[in-house]
Amino acid sequence: MRPTLVGLVGTGVGPSLTPAMHMREARHHGLAYVYRTLDLDDLGLAPEQVGELLVWARRLGYDALNVTHPCKQLVLRHLDHLEDRAARLGAVNTVVLAADGSATGHNTDTTGFATALATGLPGATTTEVVQLGAGGAGAAVADALLAGGTDRLVLVDVDPRRSEGLAHELAGRFPSARVETAHPDKLPVLTHEVHGLVHCTPTGMAAHPGLPLDAGLLHPDLWVADIVYRPLETPLVQAARAAGCPTLHGGHMAVHQAVDAFRLITGIDPDADRMLAHLRELATTD
Repeated sequence: MRPTLVGLVGTGVGPSLTPAMHMREARHHGLAYVYRTLDLDDLGLAPEQVGELLVWARRLGYDALNVTHPCKQLVLRHLDHLEDRAARLGAVNTVVLAADGSATGHNTDTTGFATALATGLPGATTTEVVQLGAGGAGAAVADALLAGGTDRLVLVDVDPRRSEGLAHELAGRFPSARVETAHPDKLPVLTHEVHGLVHCTPTGMAAHPGLPLDAGLLHPDLWVADIVYRPLETPLVQAARAAGCPTLHGGHMAVHQAVDAFRLITGIDPDADRMLAHLRELATTD
């Protein structure tokens, strides 16, 4: 039987743990499954050439592509179909290539975060939340929060145009919610007004070390979720735990978006707990 062939498209994707996580889960289901990284930098391609890459992926027999920065929006115009969530967000992270050659775009970032929050911080109050970062990942997380019942969402970004733009889009989709923007200097007040804080910037990754806010603003009545998963124990997660905050590390979202993508690609329900265990092992031994 021909193996399922999947690619991860983006820049700097070589170190990603997603391919190994997918292939380990596939082995448990007896699937022949090959997952390759297609790093645009290594291939000498500009992000705007993602359409050409999609053409070649079809010709080379790929069954699906996961798409990450900076191609989640750029790939849209090259697809034949968009599922509703991807169309609403204007971003795609999974492309399924059908036998007839058609390409359908999906977004599992939103469902991945929603499930991660529900399972990783069960019972957490999400009525009022501060979100750090209003980029592509932040847009998916914000959509998940508001769809899940958050009444007040405050977007904090160093680029006010970005946070204001996202707030405008979200207000149109969720007219009954309060979507606000704030400058980072408002965090000392905001962190004592809300129930939770979600971090959606690269800060904490190896290439972007440090904390996204003053650790002194963290307190036990504030839950903290990070979407950075390398390392799993980011400085923010460590500081939040030390402050007594309920915490959610980024591995939860990484796994649950991969769970949803795996299901779309194979039609098989993967074991999320097993994939999370795989991610912990891969992150520890990497």
